[in-house]
Amino acid sequence: MTDLAEAPEFDRTGALTPLDAAARAALFTEAHTAHAFAETPVTETELAEIWELARWAPTSANFQPLRVLYVNSPEGRARLVDHMNEGNKAKTAAAPAVAVLALDSRFHTQLPNVLPEAMAAPMTDMFEANEEARTNSAQFNSALQAGYFILAVRALGLAAGPMLGYNKDAIDTEFFGDSPWRTILVVNIGHPGEGAFRDRLPRLDHSDVVRWA
Repeated sequence: MTDLAEAPEFDRTGALTPLDAAARAALFTEAHTAHAFAETPVTETELAEIWELARWAPTSANFQPLRVLYVNSPEGRARLVDHMNEGNKAKTAAAPAVAVLALDSRFHTQLPNVLPEAMAAPMTDMFEANEEARTNSAQFNSALQAGYFILAVRALGLAAGPMLGYNKDAIDTEFFGDSPWRTILVVNIGHPGEGAFRDRLPRLDHSDVVRWA
């Protein structure tokens, strides 16, 4: 795993350096959802490196509600595949690695560890008393972190196959039990194999999406 303490110091005093064309392509313009993977293994070190990048995603007031379950064992994979939709079973069974991304519905209990003391106590009390606010914040911020998780997979030279086709309640019961973790996304991870990528579907035009004021 990369030792961030040994990485070159980042210069926060000057202008940010744009990514080159190759990096932009790898993360955005040429990146595709993968539907098939090569047999090349994905190591636990690589999986740990994914989180080392993804954990720097911005969240509201540094809440960080996303949690990650890597399903590595054959027994765990079989349990997960049982709860995937029929069209996702085979590729989930064959992917070198699978991550179940979840939100922590009680993320606020970690606020004393990620916020200054003066902020942590009142926010913790507020979220404890307001389940709706807690749920809304967990859903929004974990979705934001999940996007960064996929970018982290791509940044490490791997392909991601994010999926929503599964029985959420069954996965929660199977893997998380009475814990406050709740599934939001399943992501297959690996090196792309034959037929991994489908033709790209159209994206909305600038004129359909962007307004200026």
